[in-house]
Amino acid sequence: MSNNLIVGFSGNISRPSSTRGFVESVTEALAKKTGRQHAVFDVEDFGPSLAAARSVAGLDPEARTVVRTIVEADALVVGSPTYKGSYTGLFKHVIDLLDPSDLRGKPVVLAATGGGERHSLVVEHQLRPLFAFFEAFVTPTAIYASGRDFINGLPTPAILGRVNQALTEASLLISARSTSTAIAAE
Repeated sequence: MSNNLIVGFSGNISRPSSTRGFVESVTEALAKKTGRQHAVFDVEDFGPSLAAARSVAGLDPEARTVVRTIVEADALVVGSPTYKGSYTGLFKHVIDLLDPSDLRGKPVVLAATGGGERHSLVVEHQLRPLFAFFEAFVTPTAIYASGRDFINGLPTPAILGRVNQALTEASLLISARSTSTAIAAE
């Protein structure tokens, strides 16, 4: 059952965040392309209960609502700033709270930002295996952007090309999932 919502989740641990802004722009574009609404969250939206939580039940009610929104979304755009070659620890902690079946079959666009090209494989070596564990349908095209991929705050044509390719792939996955869900409901 579709809830007509695309959710972005960013692993940034401070605001303002260029990663959150990037995830938000990709999420908004995917929502527009698929005729859905969108919402974007980051680690800050989980509040102080996140650090001590060992399960979703250990989160405060607002944080549990964020988890429910992520799990029930039609598709996700997930991204993290890159720290020492990987995603942020609190981003991973949020994902660790999910049940392994929570993201099964969910279309996911992967994104990451970092200070330079040496972090670019974070999407392939860190994020893709993480979401493969959850049996999510991750788009073949992932997006990594460093500071030089933006001019006056706007993405360069090369990054826009990758974004558009990922959006096309995600749209196909969303459509296929919606069709299979409708057939199964008959």
